[in-house]
Amino acid sequence: MRLLLAALTRIPLPLLYVCGWVVYGLAFHVLRWRRAQVARDLAIAFPALSERERAVILRQSYRNLADTLAEILWGFRASAEAIKRRVTFDNPEIIDRAVAARQSVVLLAPHFCNWEWLLPAGGASFGLPIDAVYRPQRLASVDVFLREARSRFGGRPIPQSDFVYELMVRAGQPRGYALIADQTPRQQHPKHWTRFLNRDTAFFLGAEKIAHFLDAPVLFVAMRRVRRGHYAVRLVPLAEPPYGSDAVGVGSPIMEGFARCLERAVLESPADFLWLQKRWKYPRPPGE
Repeated sequence: MRLLLAALTRIPLPLLYVCGWVVYGLAFHVLRWRRAQVARDLAIAFPALSERERAVILRQSYRNLADTLAEILWGFRASAEAIKRRVTFDNPEIIDRAVAARQSVVLLAPHFCNWEWLLPAGGASFGLPIDAVYRPQRLASVDVFLREARSRFGGRPIPQSDFVYELMVRAGQPRGYALIADQTPRQQHPKHWTRFLNRDTAFFLGAEKIAHFLDAPVLFVAMRRVRRGHYAVRLVPLAEPPYGSDAVGVGSPIMEGFARCLERAVLESPADFLWLQKRWKYPRPPGE
């Protein structure tokens, strides 16, 4: 599998886009993969839109994902300069100030546009190593391939189970810590509940604790599609030190801010959100 993935990264991006369209056709028209689920989620999120308007979003979201998968494969081998030409940052001075102050930064990103390009683009653009928290793959060969591909520009992927340890070990080193923060926590774990796209939605807790421990600013990574294969990123401050000595409670102002930023992005460009993930897996328990 590792050799196959390595071979696929050598295919030119235009040809990978063609392969992506084949994948789109199979997933959307033939297999109808999760179409009913996505249609239900879109109906709840956009009740004011007509069925035809939601159908356009549904179809375009699958097309965008097919393009993203093609770009991800190509990006695993792309040079730093090639990635920088395709992902630009509107306000890089925020990271530059942190680097000058020898300060770590917590970066919260969603599954939106081409989220996989954020790590190499940040590593190639800033003088700050960016480590991404990730869930290890079941296939060891795939996991090795992904770790090597994601660590090409100075950062290092950190398995979820090792994150606390790695955080303590590197506490004195200025780094960026990137988390894909829109995944659903397990039902038995503590979580932050809020209204998101017209539904009670659970978000991971932990960003506050990380920020307090590192005394680091927290930024929402807002990515938008400029044109096919080209993106722009704006860094939106969610919280900044000093945080004081107050204990971190069950609620999460940082994740509330994340939810609001993500909701605005989805409302502005709904087809760029990863609707195929099973975002709403369980209802909000009474009293939470």
